[in-house]
Amino acid sequence: MSQSAEQMAATKPKHLVQSIHTAPEMLGRREFFTYRDIGLKEATGGAISAKTMRIKKELKEPTGWHYHTCQSQIAYILNGWVDIAFEDGTERRVEAGDVLMIPGHYLHNELATSDDIESLEFTIPGEMGTFAADPPEWWVERERQKALATAD
Repeated sequence: MSQSAEQMAATKPKHLVQSIHTAPEMLGRREFFTYRDIGLKEATGGAISAKTMRIKKELKEPTGWHYHTCQSQIAYILNGWVDIAFEDGTERRVEAGDVLMIPGHYLHNELATSDDIESLEFTIPGEMGTFAADPPEWWVERERQKALATAD
């Protein structure tokens, strides 16, 4: 069954030219970031979203373990760095020029940032939820060992 011309026009992606410097500000999931909407969500009919994220104040405490409801979250780090831990036990510093891809429903925890972190983030699809989660077992054990070591 073929789509009508109206249905095809409603779902056909539009072209987009948008400066990350003049994109409109938007609300975001973290109070310590300023967000700018690049406009891909509207241009792609919700298939992809893109925003810039610029730190307002350096992250001194971890965000806490969480996951996102999406297929993928992809960030290109424009400036600064972020230290991040993943559910598989990997911990990394992701720096300017690096690309970070986190699959949907994958546990992670931002541990610290530089005071100048800025990134361009894409989410597929455009809608993404953020949900707190219990830490993985390796993290619980590591924190227990740290507490024991400081108690001595």
